[in-house]
Amino acid sequence: MSDFYKSLLKNNKKWVQSKLDLDPQYFKKLANGQQPPLLWIGCADSRVPANEIIGAQPGEVFVHRNIANMIVHSDMNMLSVLDYAVSVLKVKHVIVCGHYGCGGVKAAMGNQSIGVIDNWIRHIKDVYRLHKKQLDSIEDEEKRFDTFVELNVKEQVFDLAKTSIVQTAWKNNQELTLHGWAYGVGSGIVNDLKVNISNDQQLEEVYQLNF
Repeated sequence: MSDFYKSLLKNNKKWVQSKLDLDPQYFKKLANGQQPPLLWIGCADSRVPANEIIGAQPGEVFVHRNIANMIVHSDMNMLSVLDYAVSVLKVKHVIVCGHYGCGGVKAAMGNQSIGVIDNWIRHIKDVYRLHKKQLDSIEDEEKRFDTFVELNVKEQVFDLAKTSIVQTAWKNNQELTLHGWAYGVGSGIVNDLKVNISNDQQLEEVYQLNF
């Protein structure tokens, strides 16, 4: 085994001991179950660890991550996580967190084929198409890139609100608010994009489901 792999196991033991030193019952308490108030839907990028960014402890954040933090309505993985978080765990908040410098969003701005991921990137390209006039008017490429990251997050928040899972929760008067963030990898600071949705009335009528 490589030294890197061995270091992972060694670090795990150190981490366990550090927790037990603070609270001998730490892991026994965690084993009793979870009641996280938050579902985090973020990018798979290794530089964007959900718990660390917001200083959360194990048990406080239910997490789903994929390339460019996308809400794709045919993605059974995402839907299963969302349904369990909302319908069973009764989370009160869902945060879609994108990040500046996102490789998936950058790829969607160009035409280079990468491989199988091209099919996933196409969903991000759809967001560009929706906002093409605004994005194409931004001459500075970095500024256009940052704006695209933000617009992509906002669209994903609205796509969350369109799901039957979220709308069923609202119909049942369940407390649930959706939020959009963009994280600065180079600063560590979260930019609250001020998109907060807590009922289906904030959607266009065509997306409001009748149950």
